[in-house]
Amino acid sequence: MKRNEFLKTSAILGGASLLPVNSVFSNSLNENGMDKLVDANGNFIHLSLPYQQNFLEPYMDEETLNLHYTFHHGGAVKGANKDLLMIKKSLDENNLETIDYWTKKLSYHLSSHILHTIFWTNLNNKKTDPKGELLKRIEKDFGSYEKLKGYLAKTSKDVDGNGWGILGYQPYTDKLTILQCENHEKLTQWGVVPLLVLDVWEHAYYLKFKNKRNDFVDNLFSIINWENVADRLNTSLKTR
Repeated sequence: MKRNEFLKTSAILGGASLLPVNSVFSNSLNENGMDKLVDANGNFIHLSLPYQQNFLEPYMDEETLNLHYTFHHGGAVKGANKDLLMIKKSLDENNLETIDYWTKKLSYHLSSHILHTIFWTNLNNKKTDPKGELLKRIEKDFGSYEKLKGYLAKTSKDVDGNGWGILGYQPYTDKLTILQCENHEKLTQWGVVPLLVLDVWEHAYYLKFKNKRNDFVDNLFSIINWENVADRLNTSLKTR
């Protein structure tokens, strides 16, 4: 297998856009290219944010956003590319002694890249609320929007160590579901499509909120871009 073919096959989750093009915000992301995880050769890419780094002030400070996006997300992209190269090297040399290690590292780094990419697009600098099909499904699967917020907030706040709170769509059951993800890849469900992700790694909030994770999570609900979440749901429903 040629290197480009291997990389493209391994990166199949990142080969397509994570967003549709049916909203102004989504169009901005597509033009910017941020919702693309890989380039034409299958290498993972880390492109510029679709907004200025002070865009989310005062809810997310500029210094935290810069460090988070540049070094933590950027580091995951570099790590994922290295992991793929090491897996390729192991296959070329017919030496599989370390391939389990690099496969686990790829799971960690690629999951981080995917979740961070979704996270940045899930945020806006104004408060919005879910509506339309998304709201109908929230009410059907959780009872009400307020119950969903309480469930997602509690799940995110109670992650052991570092991780994420995730609202996802489960195509096998045609339901919305809440996940508590440790690190970037643990405690997930097979097949769930992430629609909204809340990053509760300490690097996401420590400069501004210190050790007060609960305050940070509550704060995030002021800047969730529910239009973006709805776009992701609509795309998932079309591909079911």
